[in-house]
Amino acid sequence: MLQLLSDRIAAFAATRWQEWMTYLKGMSLEDIQALLDRYSALGPLPGILLPLAESLLPFLPLIVIVVGNALSYGLWLGFLYSWIGASCGAILVFLLARRFGSRYGERIRRRMPRMERLFSWVERKGFTPIFILSCLPFSPSAVVNIASGISKIPTHTFVTAIIMGKAVMIFTLCFLGHDLNALVHQPWRLLVAGVILAALWFAGKRLEGRYVG
Repeated sequence: MLQLLSDRIAAFAATRWQEWMTYLKGMSLEDIQALLDRYSALGPLPGILLPLAESLLPFLPLIVIVVGNALSYGLWLGFLYSWIGASCGAILVFLLARRFGSRYGERIRRRMPRMERLFSWVERKGFTPIFILSCLPFSPSAVVNIASGISKIPTHTFVTAIIMGKAVMIFTLCFLGHDLNALVHQPWRLLVAGVILAALWFAGKRLEGRYVG
């Protein structure tokens, strides 16, 4: 009887978890704005926690979160909250990887042989790859954070590169997304936005193909 009850609880929890994962993966801009509006009494906290959560749950739509922050809080506050959250999240993942890297680092590298070039690139160059990849919204940021934590690069180098790179990436997204009406009524802005996003996507894919593929 107890085993049957336990199995049902486990099945229910697994179903609910799957539903939550599906919802989170498919969150739209309207969903993000509704979430921010619902918890607006908490001030900047939701705007900071959402991009921070994306660092821990990489399947969350970072671009949608950043644009939602820009629309809800305005260009500058939306940028600031997204920047703080994304930077703190990346640093948290880095510190966790560094804390447990000595125990699990080699195992992770063996299980991710396709990432070996990325690990080696980060270890050799330090600041440069972390900064470049942090500027690109389509790069494998979670892998970069873990690879940096497992590597021997100094913590201050990683923190500096992340803070600077995330600032470039998040400001670009906020600038493009904070006034969607302007993009609609001024088609040239929409064209510029498309070109910039396409360039970032292409650059991210080239780097991912070179060092991750």
